[in-house]
Amino acid sequence: MARSNMSRFNMPRVTVAIPTFRRPRGLARLLEALARIETTASVQVLVADNDAEKHEGFDLCASLRGYRWPLQAIVVPARGIAQVRNALTDAALNDEAMDFLAMLDDDEWPEPGWLDAFLAEQTRTGAGAVQGSILFEIEGGAKDWSGSFDGMSDIRHASGPVDMLQGAGNLLIARAALDAVASPKFDPAFALTGGEDRDFFLRLKAAGVRFAWSDEAVARGFVPETRTSFRWALARAYSVGNTDMRSFLKYRPSLRACALEAGKIAAALLLSPVLFVILGYDANRRADALRRMARAAGKVTALFGRRYNEYATIHGD
Repeated sequence: MARSNMSRFNMPRVTVAIPTFRRPRGLARLLEALARIETTASVQVLVADNDAEKHEGFDLCASLRGYRWPLQAIVVPARGIAQVRNALTDAALNDEAMDFLAMLDDDEWPEPGWLDAFLAEQTRTGAGAVQGSILFEIEGGAKDWSGSFDGMSDIRHASGPVDMLQGAGNLLIARAALDAVASPKFDPAFALTGGEDRDFFLRLKAAGVRFAWSDEAVARGFVPETRTSFRWALARAYSVGNTDMRSFLKYRPSLRACALEAGKIAAALLLSPVLFVILGYDANRRADALRRMARAAGKVTALFGRRYNEYATIHGD
């Protein structure tokens, strides 16, 4: 994958893209953190509010005066995480001088050295897409069972090349990587279910884009109390399994790949209850057994066309 199209004699131009929906306090925290980052890059900030009714995020941006970076806000009426990500990428690509698109969700905020760490890793690896680590702050404190659950456990990886990325939050994408896949970049079929990022990464990989991780490009993530129950954690695991299987099936996998996936699902469904009993003394391992079973169940229901609309409910403000 080619490096960015920027000249080595110029500062990289980075558009920070933020999807938001009814989280004005989270968006304000994110914008405040962005104003404090330490970087030599040329930065502009683009916010896409997916709430055409209240548009609190759009109004917040309009109220800011003297913000450190050029700030643009748009309203995206079509409901869905894929739709708002597409609006962000389309708007960013309209700027011919843009070298990189950085994505942060409205419940995240970057540490001061975040952007330069991203750019340094991209320069070292030449990767078309680089993901940064996300460290979660859980309202009310971490649970003794939450160590392996998506959306509650930190997302970290050693810096360097990786085979696959984990999510569109805290992500840096080179313009050439965006140009490598056709529009819409994010499949609208994943509008309210999530999983649009996984599908996007599969398309990037098929186009020859290489991936890397920067453990130094740290963003913080806030987990509200409404997302700290065991019931929610299992529902999230089910949702991840459901969308992963939908992405898997979308590209007509080989019989061998299907057989391998079927084996994984069967093993999870058969072994998880046994592990739950055996590991009953350890709350974290017992919960992980149920997490694996919930994820496998999500995959099975996807085989029958069932979709779980995780993004129909908004958590936090």
